[in-house]
Amino acid sequence: MSSDETTMEQKLQDKGLNAPRLTPALIDATITGEAFHVFPGTTLTVCALTLRNGFIVTGTSAAASPENFDEAIGREIARRNARERIWELEGYLLRERLHQGSAAST
Repeated sequence: MSSDETTMEQKLQDKGLNAPRLTPALIDATITGEAFHVFPGTTLTVCALTLRNGFIVTGTSAAASPENFDEAIGREIARRNARERIWELEGYLLRERLHQGSAAST
């Protein structure tokens, strides 16, 4: 969880915004595995995050200048980018569940 996420989570809690929503902990709990690949001779790093239902989300990073390439940093950025995609997917899923719940009550 990034410091930005921690700060935002605290703001939401301080304001009592407790309706169904995603949290950084929920996003992290969806991840069951991760794998990385750096394409030989390039700075392209790919991170594949496996989610609890078996779906795989990918993120990438690439240094514009090969002299600035650092594999650890590339992995960190690629993982962050993959994790960001999970927010969107989980957000859609939560909204669909809320919609289904409201449709059932009408």
